[in-house]
Amino acid sequence: MSLSRKRKKELRRLQNDANQLWENQQVLVGHAADVAREAGRQLGNFNREQVVPVVQDTYNRRVAPVVDQGVRFGKHVVDEKVVPIVGGVVGTALSAWDVANAKRHGLSAPRGRAVVVTEKKGPGLGSVVALILGAAAAVGVLYAAWQALRADDELWVADDPLSAPDA
Repeated sequence: MSLSRKRKKELRRLQNDANQLWENQQVLVGHAADVAREAGRQLGNFNREQVVPVVQDTYNRRVAPVVDQGVRFGKHVVDEKVVPIVGGVVGTALSAWDVANAKRHGLSAPRGRAVVVTEKKGPGLGSVVALILGAAAAVGVLYAAWQALRADDELWVADDPLSAPDA
């Protein structure tokens, strides 16, 4: 296919214009990338200087005391309620094991006492202990959730619109 000289010249001019446009777009995209990179750097600085200290201060004043109080309450429940109950259950189980071993081997009860075996009626000690432990855990979780989620006016963010920081 043969093109006239005029058409070839127009096509060359069009191709040069397209190349020039492409180069201009590359410069523009490079400049936009520089602006975006600088905006990201400024946002990081603002976050580090303004947002992080406020969040840390709010966490230290509001969340940390509630968590510490929940931990103290949980430790109190474990130390004062659970450990004595579990100790009693383990002691009772070991003494029952000793009595069962003595009876199986044909020995008398310790210290010459007669062994009296009674038939169980109602829920056993293990069931009661499990219910108490479950209730204590549920109360601890509910108390921690209530402390964390209770309505506190200072915790909520104001509805004022955000303004751009002064440069």
